[in-house]
Amino acid sequence: MEQELRAGGQAVIEGVMMRCGKRMAVAVRSADGSISVREERLLPLGDRYRALRLPIIRGAVSLVESLSLGIRALMYSANAQAETTEEELSPREMIGAVAFAVVLAVALFILLPTLLSSVAGLWVGGGLALNLIEGLIRLTVVVGYIAVVGLLPDMERVLEYHGAEHKVIRAWESGSPADIAAARSQSTEHVRCGTSFILMVALVSIAVFSLFGWPSIWGRIGMRLLLLPLVAGLAYELILAAARRSNPVVGALMRPGLWMQKLTTREPDDGQLEVAMTALQRCIRCGQEDCQIDREI
Repeated sequence: MEQELRAGGQAVIEGVMMRCGKRMAVAVRSADGSISVREERLLPLGDRYRALRLPIIRGAVSLVESLSLGIRALMYSANAQAETTEEELSPREMIGAVAFAVVLAVALFILLPTLLSSVAGLWVGGGLALNLIEGLIRLTVVVGYIAVVGLLPDMERVLEYHGAEHKVIRAWESGSPADIAAARSQSTEHVRCGTSFILMVALVSIAVFSLFGWPSIWGRIGMRLLLLPLVAGLAYELILAAARRSNPVVGALMRPGLWMQKLTTREPDDGQLEVAMTALQRCIRCGQEDCQIDREI
């Protein structure tokens, strides 16, 4: 049976990374105005180890693979903007930046909500209530962080490329002609967006963490970190269900993520749409294989 080919990716510095099947393409607007493209064939972990394609497990694996591809795409786009080789990022510099980002994410989205909810424990009793308070704090931090980052001047272009990515993929999925006019008419929202995934992780974590009571603060921190792959896997399955079928319940769960995409996307110009379309066309050119990829975009 022929499987449906899905496209996804992310915005990078002055460009877009697309993934279709077992192929990735990164298109970047270079300093001289031309579009440079890097193509790469992929071997997903699920193709090497069948157990990694099982539901829930595949969500955690997808997250790891997406982070790895995203880092490579970001490094390529950053170096494409460098005017000299001395300005290019080294692998060590990129690893340092990623390590800092991971530490910051753990501090903001795991440690901070846990510490603040511990203060609430001085007045509120019951593990369920405290887990709910912690979840609401985490949601507030996630939305607040995304809103603040979106206000940074340097992020404006990245958010426009994010919007271009969504528009081009929506045009392709709807069967519209592969041109800028067709993409221009599309919405900047998409159900498989990483923004929706992040919000879904925050929502699912409330339900999952509540099942384990309210242990000591160090027990909570350790448990949150250990359960993160499970939470990511469950969130992935919900996103996948929303993308594959129309379900009122799942659709209602996805709606907040679509609303939040107003913070993470902007209307692109025609040049940005051209870059996104170049990445998608180069990606699907050799990507019509018997595989199906569901990646956040």
